[in-house]
Amino acid sequence: MRLDYARPRRRLISLTPLIDVVFILLVFFMLASNLVEWRSIALSAPATSTGRAEGDAWLLRVHPERLEVNGRELPMSELAETATERLREHPDQPLLVQPASMASLQRVVDVVDRLHGAGARDIRLLRLPAASQRSGEEAR
Repeated sequence: MRLDYARPRRRLISLTPLIDVVFILLVFFMLASNLVEWRSIALSAPATSTGRAEGDAWLLRVHPERLEVNGRELPMSELAETATERLREHPDQPLLVQPASMASLQRVVDVVDRLHGAGARDIRLLRLPAASQRSGEEAR
């Protein structure tokens, strides 16, 4: 007596689990990686005194909604052009950037980036004295 066994069919390899794994890995690496291009801005304090009076410095106060240059308001759109003209006359002039207590970091970085693009090489970042910061917090 001869028994006929059904010959096992060759199973096809399913690609669905492999595709699922690839998509899961893709999503993981997209979420884990940082796709933002970081640019650095060089800020350095002088190690020694230059012998130059700080009175010839250019003070830029960065407020949340406006920008003051030596006490006068200046639109952000005119900053690069004004800085270029000023640096053409006084190329070694230090530019002092002082953020106000409520100014965002991004706004300060935008100001420094525009100054750097205008050709400024001596950019110094100032901080408010602790008393000024406290008085600004109390005013809120």
